[in-house]
Amino acid sequence: MSYKAVVIGASAGGFHALKELIPKLPKEFSMPVFVVQHISPTSDNYMAQFLNKLSNLIVKEADEKEDIKPGYVYISPPNYHMLIEEDNTISLSTEGKMNYSRPSIDILFDTAAMTYGERLIGIVLTGANNDGAEGLLKIKNGGGYCIVQEPSEAEANAMPLAAIKKSKPNKIMKLDNIVALLIDMDKHKE
Repeated sequence: MSYKAVVIGASAGGFHALKELIPKLPKEFSMPVFVVQHISPTSDNYMAQFLNKLSNLIVKEADEKEDIKPGYVYISPPNYHMLIEEDNTISLSTEGKMNYSRPSIDILFDTAAMTYGERLIGIVLTGANNDGAEGLLKIKNGGGYCIVQEPSEAEANAMPLAAIKKSKPNKIMKLDNIVALLIDMDKHKE
């Protein structure tokens, strides 16, 4: 299977998890990566800037109607839902909160599943709620590949446990193993 994109959802403890995952992706990693991290609505874009300094890939906050490029990491801006459009662009929305969150992991995962179908990799990381569980199920039902961070390793295990219960993911793994698997899946494209 040739995968086209990766979506990642994180909440409590997510910044630490993303710091362990994103910088380890090699500069030849060819898939775009979309990240929703639950953050304060008044946050600046410190996380994107910080991860960009550590990373081989370009890490940035997503912009409205931005063209999606391979090997970029797009982080949802504070207080905006990030949606993936079928014309290969990103949309940002201020619609109501979902699961008490804006940005919502489920909204990103739902729109990415509609756009990429079986060519999507979905990852749920640490978090203290159940955002992402429903979206990961949509990815799984669309034939995509689903990964959940090992709950015992997660800073907050509620989100991984909810995703495991709801979607029966393909893999439950520690962060280092997730990185290795992503690199392997990217190298073995058809």
